Amino acid sequence: MATEQLVATPRTTSGKGAARSLRRDGQFPAVIYGHSREAQPLSVNSREFSRLLERAGSENTVIELSVDGRTSHTLIREIQRHPVKRNVLHVDFQELVAGEQVIVHIPIVLQGIPAGVRLSGGILNQVMQELECRVDPLNMPGHIDVDVTNVTIGHSLHVSDIVIPPGVEVLEDPESTVAVVAAPKAEVTPAEGVEVVEGPAEPELIRKPKDEGEEEGEEG
Repeated sequence: MATEQLVATPRTTSGKGAARSLRRDGQFPAVIYGHSREAQPLSVNSREFSRLLERAGSENTVIELSVDGRTSHTLIREIQRHPVKRNVLHVDFQELVAGEQVIVHIPIVLQGIPAGVRLSGGILNQVMQELECRVDPLNMPGHIDVDVTNVTIGHSLHVSDIVIPPGVEVLEDPESTVAVVAAPKAEVTPAEGVEVVEGPAEPELIRKPKDEGEEEGEEG
């Protein structure tokens, strides 16, 4: 289970004006909610949160969120960003309850070089980047490894082929394609009898021949 730590401060103000004031001070508004608590408004340091996202994925990382000395295990459920600047505007944290399963998207990491690539010059294409799963977040893997070593050209791996870690329930269609090895692109060769032009033809210079005795230029 991947975990990160973050400190937040209780927030008593609300509204657009208060949110703008927070952002000017290097903060942004957030909220924590869960079955065992009422929704609580928070403020979070923008720089610290950006550093957290650089270290870990936002959805499948358990955040140990400290508020007034109380630490809660949480998941990031929504990040609102500015449509142009892409800075964080608001974040929702869901508090986790022991034994309560949640639905998350866990990244897929392909392991190995497929036989179709090694031996035949094929091209590996990863179709699915993550799996939707139901899992106890306190036992949630940071990613799921998928071995593609034995995949040959024209063959693929499906969700049903993945070795799933204990305690993880995959919610995807078992027949969904995870990765495929495609044949290399064939080189285009000219048809028989078709002349191949190696390069652009030299342009023909067309000009009127000079009359005998015609001077090259005017003389003053």
